[in-house]
Amino acid sequence: MDFKQCPLKYRLRAIDRIPEPPSRHAVRGTVVHAVLEDLYGLPAADRGPERAAALVEPAWARVLAAQPEIAELVAADGLTPFLAEVRALVDSYYQLEDPTRFEPESREARVEVELDDGVLLRGYVDRIDVAPTGELRVVDYKTGRAPGLTHETKALFQLKFYALVVLRTRGVLPAQLRLIYLADRQILTYAPDAEELGRFERTLSALWAAVREAGRSGEFPPSTSWLCGYCDYKPLCPEYGGTPPPYPGWPEGDGESPDETLAEAVAD
Repeated sequence: MDFKQCPLKYRLRAIDRIPEPPSRHAVRGTVVHAVLEDLYGLPAADRGPERAAALVEPAWARVLAAQPEIAELVAADGLTPFLAEVRALVDSYYQLEDPTRFEPESREARVEVELDDGVLLRGYVDRIDVAPTGELRVVDYKTGRAPGLTHETKALFQLKFYALVVLRTRGVLPAQLRLIYLADRQILTYAPDAEELGRFERTLSALWAAVREAGRSGEFPPSTSWLCGYCDYKPLCPEYGGTPPPYPGWPEGDGESPDETLAEAVAD
């Protein structure tokens, strides 16, 4: 999606690997995900709202230990309001699902598959549920608001990506894929079709071929849109008077093949 939105953004993020400063919103989302992961590590009977609220501070401490630099970011508006926002989002989750009524098969599952033409897909799935009858559901949590009809493309792209990886790794077509938007308590569901996923696989292969060609030529032109206002790489963009660093070439020498290095960026 980065490459489709703006090839230059893809280059700066996936090839140059220029770090983006963490945002308060992103840190909040990381803590909420940690709480929900911990919640499903408890016995079903212990997954009530009060216990979930008690998991917030330990989750924050764990995230902070992994990223000490975020302390200043959160401190700007105060830790107490920040943790209150996390608890409010976790509470919203209980309006959408009852975690005491089922047992997920996996949490934060790493999924990976190589397609027939060598394209490697890789990513992490928040939760996978398997019904007693064998039906499979893939679930992803979002701490923002549900997209409008005109902005559902990225969400559906992600869902189809997960569906394709599950189909190719397990040989099972997921019965349902679910995006849970906590900010406005909305659920976006998608029932994948095998024929549609076949078309999507061909789309991914074509997209990856375009990425590889750009990688060989070094041509990653900028593409402007309303999303530019939210891009951390704007100061480096020629469309806004910036100058990107010299193209470093296709990544090598980090223990992975170039394909593996960039395919994970596509998955994220």
